[in-house]
Amino acid sequence: MTEITRAEVCAAAVADAFAADGEIFGSPMGTMPMIGVRLAKLTSNPDLVISDGESLFLGGVPPIFAKADVLEGWIPFRRVFDVVAYGRRHVMMGATQVDKHGNQNISAIGDFAQPKRQLLGSRGAPGNTVNNRTSYWVPKHNTRVFVEKVDIVSGVGPKAAKEAGPGASKYNDIHRIISNLGVFDMGGPDDTMRIVSLHPGVTLEEVQEATGFELYVDGDVATTRLPSDAELTIIREMLDPKNFRDREVPPVDGK
Repeated sequence: MTEITRAEVCAAAVADAFAADGEIFGSPMGTMPMIGVRLAKLTSNPDLVISDGESLFLGGVPPIFAKADVLEGWIPFRRVFDVVAYGRRHVMMGATQVDKHGNQNISAIGDFAQPKRQLLGSRGAPGNTVNNRTSYWVPKHNTRVFVEKVDIVSGVGPKAAKEAGPGASKYNDIHRIISNLGVFDMGGPDDTMRIVSLHPGVTLEEVQEATGFELYVDGDVATTRLPSDAELTIIREMLDPKNFRDREVPPVDGK
């Protein structure tokens, strides 16, 4: 095998986030989440239910952005809300901002009454985070994304959910935050962000400098695992033969 890239490490980390979910609807949003969810479907979690992101459940596992080859069912947009409410779903979203308590912002930058920049709007983030297991993917880890406090809460973190009461907290589960630098969860004191692992070559100093708050370190910092040869073959030859992954996470120092 050729040298393993940072993007391929990220793809394996995303797959690991879905590995123990069992039979659940995996809802990835974006290139790397799509690769990782489909990698999990083909390796660690064959019971994972996946869709084409539009209206069809997939029976097979085609390359990302390719037309579905084997279909298993119909999931038009209105039916997605039934799944959201039922809860058998793990969604991996993006985040324009995410703070130390796991709150996510995809709505706007600045004051809510007169924002400096309008974004997507909250969309499905509130419903996702109070009903379904939710993870976040951040391709560029920096202090503009990882902030002390988000400008607007779109996705609800565990601390805010608990403060809002059982209606918000009962199913709230911010499972993983994965970036181009490492893997994180909300296992720190007072529901704060904790380092799970850092990708090979990333130092604690580097990730802390790129984060706008203090990350919790619980003992020795683990290194994110490398994908196996079998996983690399699946990523390179089956799921992403056009190498969209390196466009999202460019190689670091040539690899």
